[in-house]
Amino acid sequence: MIEERAVKIAVTASEEPEPQLRPPAPTVSEPVGLVLGTEDSTPLQFWVGVGEGSYLQLDDAVILETEVPGIGTVRISGIVQEVRARHEGLSFDSDAFLVERGVLPAETAQAALVIATRFEPEVFVPPLPGRPVKRARGKDRDEALYFDRMTRRLPAGLSRDGEPVYLDVDFLDGSRGAHVNISGISGVATKTTYALFLLYALFHSEALGSYATNTKALVFNVKGEDLLWLDRPNALLDSAARTEYERLGLPVGPFASVGLWAPPRPGAAGSGGAGGPGGAAIPQVEGRTEGVTAYYWTIREFVRERYLRFLFAEGDDERSQIADLVARVESLLDRWCQDDPEAPATVKLDGVRIGSFEELCEAIALKLDDDDAGWRGRLAEGTVAAFQRRLEAARHRVGHLIWGTAAEDPARHRIDWEANQVTVIDIHNLHDRAKRFVTGVMIKRLFEHKERMGRREPLHFLVLDELNRYAPREGWSPIKEVLLDVAERGRSLGIILVGAEQTASEVERRVIANSAFRVVGRLDMAEAQRSEYGFLPAVTRARAGILKPGSVIVQQPSIPTPLQVRFPFPCWATRAEEAAPGGGDPFAAFEAD
Repeated sequence: MIEERAVKIAVTASEEPEPQLRPPAPTVSEPVGLVLGTEDSTPLQFWVGVGEGSYLQLDDAVILETEVPGIGTVRISGIVQEVRARHEGLSFDSDAFLVERGVLPAETAQAALVIATRFEPEVFVPPLPGRPVKRARGKDRDEALYFDRMTRRLPAGLSRDGEPVYLDVDFLDGSRGAHVNISGISGVATKTTYALFLLYALFHSEALGSYATNTKALVFNVKGEDLLWLDRPNALLDSAARTEYERLGLPVGPFASVGLWAPPRPGAAGSGGAGGPGGAAIPQVEGRTEGVTAYYWTIREFVRERYLRFLFAEGDDERSQIADLVARVESLLDRWCQDDPEAPATVKLDGVRIGSFEELCEAIALKLDDDDAGWRGRLAEGTVAAFQRRLEAARHRVGHLIWGTAAEDPARHRIDWEANQVTVIDIHNLHDRAKRFVTGVMIKRLFEHKERMGRREPLHFLVLDELNRYAPREGWSPIKEVLLDVAERGRSLGIILVGAEQTASEVERRVIANSAFRVVGRLDMAEAQRSEYGFLPAVTRARAGILKPGSVIVQQPSIPTPLQVRFPFPCWATRAEEAAPGGGDPFAAFEAD
């Protein structure tokens, strides 16, 4: 059976056509046409007539020189944003058929609209009609795209002509800016894949220099178990993709250092603290079991670190008094609970051990029902009742993540992002309330850790999909508050948010506004018209509606106009069927038999 399967895989692979790559582009700029005199030429944009035997395509970089009295020669660089072709001298649409039959004489003219990106020296004058225009290659291309000014460059993908496109790391690591935001419709925009490609490029290039080794990344796995295979080579990678990695100066292989964490199964012994001592925490995963560790928090951590707020992490009106009651209960729990010397995972309240999350919820309910205890303060009865309803709902949805006397080794099940370069935290199987709890707790822990360190390095990248769920445009929540802290103060602490969402219009404006890099994949055309995409020119917005998987449009501070880039097929496995056995040769196991 194994041999038959190996033959089947080999036959299927041989039948698939291998993508064709363009040969490496020349390094010397070549003439392509002249500046048109029939269209207005301005310092911001101008038209180029394409010469016979030449062509210009979208996103091509061009360069020209024009003479300015008293200044001398000014070099103007730009990016092609629109290309057109037409018959000159014709009046009617049907004339095209007459030209085709040779009845009418006509010339075919091609022209390209160029958006100016750079002037050297900075004298903002329009290029004069008739000036020769060259397609920028080599050093000229680097000048047109400001790559020559990037002291640290990160490969972001390949341009339409197969040449590398770079990001300015100074705007990524917090030196001059930080954060990346990625938008696009689900399943086509490949948001998470591009976020992981950026991480791969960071960890496998010289962009971060000596800091790369200690730089960490926390990745939340929100859909399926696709991200639980990052440490395995991709068996479907072809030679064309390998060549693309070579052009980008990147090695081919999986992520070298990956820690995998998943929630415990709700039915496991000790889940929610209901089982006896020594309960086993079994990770709730199906496709992969080896190398995955179950995570949970203890009752003592929950009380001392004041994690109660993240059980109430759904969006609320800012005028709601539930948040006041949550803060009050957190403070009173921390004040009145004593550490249990006999059980490191539990606490005692009024001398009684709180051995499970269920017991903790019952103890809080009793205190709130006792008028003499003073836990509810002067809050209205309706506010207290709403708090208790949400706490009861959380007990069923989140209880298996908080253990008491059943915790056999709490330290081993506490997520440790320092142990590996990439830490994947699986939350896809959790209820929405539990997802918010895990996300909020981890971001809070990371933020406080960086505040205690008091320095930016080593950097910590935080990759979070479905950002609109955790930092919505409307309402308030504890997670939103923490994410705003990351967006606004994370740069100085070395926390870089790589957020992704289907619709940027539903994400808190301050999170989007603090992102130095804006990336869009395939967009819904109605969404593309929202003001959040105002950085895209009209023609680029139209292109965003037809982008294929593997292509994105990137806007960065160093380059005045967005660029379309395509990134290589992942060289790490993105699902179980792509995972090559350990080494990288997908047939190694079969040959051994």
